[in-house]
Amino acid sequence: MRYGMLIDLNKCSACGACVMACKLEQGTPHQTYWGNLFYKEVGRYPFAKRRHIPMACMHCADAPCVKECPTKASYYDENGLVLVDADKCVGCKACIIACPYGARHFNFSTPTNNPYWGKGQEATPFALAKADCHRPGTVGKCTFCVGRLKENKQPACVQTCIVACRIFGDLDDPNSELVKKIHEKDAVPLHSELGTKPSVYYVGEF
Repeated sequence: MRYGMLIDLNKCSACGACVMACKLEQGTPHQTYWGNLFYKEVGRYPFAKRRHIPMACMHCADAPCVKECPTKASYYDENGLVLVDADKCVGCKACIIACPYGARHFNFSTPTNNPYWGKGQEATPFALAKADCHRPGTVGKCTFCVGRLKENKQPACVQTCIVACRIFGDLDDPNSELVKKIHEKDAVPLHSELGTKPSVYYVGEF
């Protein structure tokens, strides 16, 4: 099995629900978003348009971050997910530099150190529950919600999408809905010319 995802930009409404679902599920530190939404303007006034693209880790089959990690903290699990072992991560940021998608984030602080709370205010129970997952001095990234997958649940971004523009499944199963939709819609990975073999496919223009 190799997990993958299809994102249909023609259906995506750019509502940002996926970004917030990821933030809530993972409890990432202040201003850190493992899943994000990027915009650009195309054309000229009065015919200018705004295009958008949701992005996170591409879980590449030939991931530069895994190759460049000197301590083997970045690794593939049995289902092809690219994950980070915080116990091995030394915070050298080599993987951040190697990733061509900007999908990795350095933990400068824990989720409990939110500057908006002010001095003397305690962290919320939610932040405390997630703090151990984001150790200062280590790198974090999208995991396709590996914890949810072990419970036979969809990633938070997939479950939350209000227009169902995301399909998650097994890239190795030719009969999966994911593989069928990739062929049906001529979906392609982002920057396939880089040779990283991403597991996330897109339909539509950015």
